[in-house]
Amino acid sequence: MHRTKSTFRPRVIGLSFTRKIFIMKHLLTISLLIIWKVVHATDPYPRNEAIDIRHYQFNLVLNDTTDRISGEATIDIRFRKEVTSFDLDLASRQGDQGMEVISVTSQGQSIHFTHENNRITITIPRSAANEDRSFTIRYAGIPQDGLIIGKNKFGDRTFFGDNWPNRAHYWLPVIDHPYDKATCEFRVVAPEAYSVIATGKKMEESALPDRQKLTHWKTSVALPTKVMVIGVARFAISYVGTINGVPLESWVYPQNREEGFSDYAPAAKPLDFISKTIAPYPYEKLANVQSKTRFGGMENAGNIFYYEKSVSGKGNIEGLLAHEIAHQWFGDSASEADWFHVWLSEGFATYLANVYFENTYGPERMRQEMDKDRTQVLNYYVKNPRPIVDQQITDITKVLNTNTYQKASWVLHMLRQEVGDPKFWEGVRAYYQKFKLDNALTDDFRSVMEEVTGSNLKAFFDQWIYSSGHPVLEVTWTWLPAQKKIRITVVQQQEKLFQFPMEFGVLVNGSQTIEKTAVTNRKQEILLNAAQKPTSLQLDPLTHLLFQGTAKEVVK
Repeated sequence: MHRTKSTFRPRVIGLSFTRKIFIMKHLLTISLLIIWKVVHATDPYPRNEAIDIRHYQFNLVLNDTTDRISGEATIDIRFRKEVTSFDLDLASRQGDQGMEVISVTSQGQSIHFTHENNRITITIPRSAANEDRSFTIRYAGIPQDGLIIGKNKFGDRTFFGDNWPNRAHYWLPVIDHPYDKATCEFRVVAPEAYSVIATGKKMEESALPDRQKLTHWKTSVALPTKVMVIGVARFAISYVGTINGVPLESWVYPQNREEGFSDYAPAAKPLDFISKTIAPYPYEKLANVQSKTRFGGMENAGNIFYYEKSVSGKGNIEGLLAHEIAHQWFGDSASEADWFHVWLSEGFATYLANVYFENTYGPERMRQEMDKDRTQVLNYYVKNPRPIVDQQITDITKVLNTNTYQKASWVLHMLRQEVGDPKFWEGVRAYYQKFKLDNALTDDFRSVMEEVTGSNLKAFFDQWIYSSGHPVLEVTWTWLPAQKKIRITVVQQQEKLFQFPMEFGVLVNGSQTIEKTAVTNRKQEILLNAAQKPTSLQLDPLTHLLFQGTAKEVVK
């Protein structure tokens, strides 16, 4: 997803998307303990490993008279253990908003329940391990959030699901956390003037009495609830075609039909690129939808919702399209198991968008994007000296930040340099294949990369993911004519010592030679061959390292 200034800071909309080592031997034990705590920390959501939601069927009735919705959710559950009760998330009534549960039934029998503090507790006769049961919950109310009901920028009434991160429960009874995935379907009854887009494949569209219409969408692919949505509005719809067998569609407001179809047209290219680079597309369709989402873009599975002003006719959202399309693989299919590890979603999407630019427009465009992202990371660190996996975050919306987007993208970029292109992409594909339709933590990704590369990457991940900061370098150089060498002195000025490869660009007579060496010490001298006095020395000429600093010549 992309953040918007009104909700999250800093704003990240546009074309730019962007190893922990042990400081001293006597601090080794303390460092390991800190790392252990971070790796094993989990977000505060109360998981229930005794149940597994298999399928949701949501029957919803919408109207133009009030914002009140009527819902009936039939939920198929597999009980992994014997239990006598279980919980689901559903917003409680607060004033004139929230949901009221009318009944809970199973096999036609009423089931006892309580609905307090945004949770439904359902009491049942003791279940057997591996038993499957189905429950139907009837409810109604005015959504406080999650389903955004209002007017679009043209004054037309619209209904848009906007679930991330845990806002599905404001209008749907669910397990509102990505750790539990399920298939789903939406059967939406709404006034006939509306078109309905939703998760999955359209199964039915039928006229009903009283100028109502039923639209039924269903997916057979298991999803986290954060990306199960509907969009109900007056739409102009373009069935663009198929990309590698995947139907590609654009859904925009009719008043900006031409601009919308034009702005969303570039989606075909990143869809094709990522399908061929990672794996076949995982869902039944890809619809790009103009919407009322609070985010710049929201990666709902199979139907990505973009903010209203994404449609301008300027054709300047190619990076946004690529980022959200990349999420269909990373975030939707292979999902973070824990909110502290959301970089596995946002970092991958940010980096794949940059790699898409590299593939489409060449290496220089990639370097430009990575350089912009590096600047953003360095600026963010000044006031937010936190690691990518940050267990101190208590508001899960705050996991969306420059660290989990741009810095995480940079970590993937540096990992690519560390292990080499072939092994990097082999590892990324292997990670996706192992965790598609499933959930992963950072160490799961590291484990796959280690298996593929045969390298121990723990120090790399500890340095860049679980620790904060980056190298801050003071670099001086002197040409030694008698020795025909350059003496380079690298001093690390940041508090924690880093280990990293540094590339030096030596410019002589208009020709640049790139030399690479490992920097492992607080102060390190490096000698490079130079038959003539260089015109300049450039640090990281190929944009491969996340660091701060410049090189200065010292004349003797």
